[in-house]
Amino acid sequence: MDYLYFLANASLTQRVVEFLHKNNQLPLYSVTVLHQIDGWVIKVKMSKALDSYLDGNFRAYLSELGIPYQPEVRVKMALWSLDAGEPPIEVMRRYQVAIVSHGRPDKEEIETFRKQFVNGLGYCPETLA
Repeated sequence: MDYLYFLANASLTQRVVEFLHKNNQLPLYSVTVLHQIDGWVIKVKMSKALDSYLDGNFRAYLSELGIPYQPEVRVKMALWSLDAGEPPIEVMRRYQVAIVSHGRPDKEEIETFRKQFVNGLGYCPETLA
């Protein structure tokens, strides 16, 4: 079971990753975080389907922070390639997407990406706040 959401900024993305890291009720399989010019995409993959109560609560939580996302073909193919086991570096090169994290949820990867991006630009865009 997959959940694919668009989030406006790094803080919201980190909040979701932290929630997933702390929540033991969810049968988490992997989390993929992509950065785009206008925001962040997070894909949460469960190892098994959630019961309707947990599914509803999790969707409600994600909907408070973001919106369900329908990816364009390039992003869809990148996510599929990652799920098929291709290395993130190869997927980034082939599909020109910024993969910030894939696998175990890690808030630090998002923060490191944000800091490096901001240092390179010399200012902090709204999506990296």
